[in-house]
Amino acid sequence: MPKVVAVRFREGGKAYHFDPGVLDVSIRDLVIVETSKGVEIGTVVEDVIDLPEEHLHAPLKSVLRLADEKDININTENKRLEKEAFPVCVEKIASRGLEMNLVDVEYSFDGSKIVFYFTAEGRIDFRELVRDLASVFRMRIELRQIGVRDEAKMIGGLGICGRELCCCSFLSEFMPVSIKMAKEQNLSMNPAKISGACGRLLCCLKYEQNAYEDAHCRVPRQGTVVQTNEGSGIVVSSNLLRETVQVRLDRPGETDLQTFRVADITFNKPCQKNQRS
Repeated sequence: MPKVVAVRFREGGKAYHFDPGVLDVSIRDLVIVETSKGVEIGTVVEDVIDLPEEHLHAPLKSVLRLADEKDININTENKRLEKEAFPVCVEKIASRGLEMNLVDVEYSFDGSKIVFYFTAEGRIDFRELVRDLASVFRMRIELRQIGVRDEAKMIGGLGICGRELCCCSFLSEFMPVSIKMAKEQNLSMNPAKISGACGRLLCCLKYEQNAYEDAHCRVPRQGTVVQTNEGSGIVVSSNLLRETVQVRLDRPGETDLQTFRVADITFNKPCQKNQRS
């Protein structure tokens, strides 16, 4: 199995696998790597591991060397130039009257290209803007339109939980999230409570979804007829996390509501064929 090391180019960005060769690299080391876009500098985020070839998505590029003082100085200078380029681009956007919001600027390590990331409601004709920027910076200009989730990832911030946004702290790839997940987790359908800083559904709805799906397979739904040690009855409500149900018992001459553990009742499983072994 080939040895690989995970390298990340942007904080909170996706980690890519590279061939470390004979180099001794450790977590948090800055390394110079060969990419499809040229030579770049990145940070090692995982120890060297053996990875089966079938898990590799493309031929491995190489780690060329550990970053030296000169490389680190170049990277620091690029960060400074990125900050200077930001207001210049904002001014050019305003002068052209374009309805776009500049999010971030990125210099390539070799200084041959600048990438401007922006958001917009629709398609933007930025050909004239590219010419304006090229006349100022005298290098290759690239504009990339990104989505609102990517914008939140780049800008950062705090979630409604009070912690740093998952997307800019550890979540390297966005996962599909649906309103069905919020419904299955019995959450309020208030958009303010189930939406993140980006305005889209909270990424964390995905984290516990498998557990809720598993619980739905074991906990009877409302209206299910169940057998208890107090007699038969109909489920009125359920608590998926506690795995308890409130049952309206069918007794001669009286009706009674009692709470039972799912393990203490019998009923037809709602999705036996989907149950995990």
